[in-house]
Amino acid sequence: MKLLDEGYREALLAAALFALSVPLSKLLLRGADPLVLGGLLYLGAGLATGLSLLVGLKGEARLRKGDLPWLLGATISGGILAPLALLYGLRLTPAATASALLNAEAAATALLAAWLFREFVGRMAWVGVISIVAGSAILGVPWEGNWGLTVGTVLVLAATVLWGLDNNLTRYISLRDPRGIAAFKGLVAGSFSISLAAALGHRLPGIREIMSALLLGGISYGASISLFVRALRHLGAARTGALFGTAPFLGVVFSSLIFWDLPSATFFMALPLLAAGTALLLAEEHEHLHVHEPLLHEHLHRHDDGHHGHGHPEPVPVRHSHLHRHEHLVHTHPHRPDTHHRHPHRGRRRKKGRVCGPFPA
Repeated sequence: MKLLDEGYREALLAAALFALSVPLSKLLLRGADPLVLGGLLYLGAGLATGLSLLVGLKGEARLRKGDLPWLLGATISGGILAPLALLYGLRLTPAATASALLNAEAAATALLAAWLFREFVGRMAWVGVISIVAGSAILGVPWEGNWGLTVGTVLVLAATVLWGLDNNLTRYISLRDPRGIAAFKGLVAGSFSISLAAALGHRLPGIREIMSALLLGGISYGASISLFVRALRHLGAARTGALFGTAPFLGVVFSSLIFWDLPSATFFMALPLLAAGTALLLAEEHEHLHVHEPLLHEHLHRHDDGHHGHGHPEPVPVRHSHLHRHEHLVHTHPHRPDTHHRHPHRGRRRKKGRVCGPFPA
């Protein structure tokens, strides 16, 4: 059953962990500046995932020198430029307007994935993405008015595009250890935010609030980023970004449980759209004859997935990582735009028996 597929579980769990940070961050905001709190959350993510690299399980492929351009691009766009655009946009935009506009991230991720990075997104997937974006937007629409079309609006939308770019750039290094990616992003983005806050004259909160923020960041940001990266390797950027778009809905659920607040009418208006969009992505079927060109790369894998038939002179764990080669292969089976199926699709309608490929390394 697809609901149990690894990529879907990881994307939805990443959304749930991030959503948990919303009500808990609200509690911490009573004693901390938003910019400072954001920096502490990212630092907590970087420290927690960095520590797990030292004492945690081995097996994932390590980051290499050639990954640095993708990692830096993702960190600069999503960890530095996007928060800056949002920060200055919020100064010129009503909070309710900004909240609704931020839901455009899932759409930006899908559009960039399909049009700029050539990731295949079928009709059913597009309907699912649009449904989730619409449902998430309903939760943040300021129904009482208070909209404003200003330079701030453009900046908030720019932030969502930058986060969408971050998601797509990260997809290219998603085969590497997600903890290493999360550690780098968290430490760089967190340090930048704290430094910016200090330059603007914001003070750090008390030690109790600092420790609480670091702990929350390690769980809700660090684990969430790691799971998001793992989902990228299985689902691609468009589908992972769309499923992560359920976070606002889950945030409302967690907030209701923590603060004992009954969800508003918009929650129940958005629920069918979010449920339908998620169901469409889970039920998506994509199968055709496709070609795999020879490829040499390294990543965590197992030998029962139909793409890793190489042998080993000695017994190895079920999941293991090493440099291995894929030989030329032409076959057909249900698949998604995962690591081994990023081949182009020429034309909207496929003729029966047509071979699609090759896919880029």
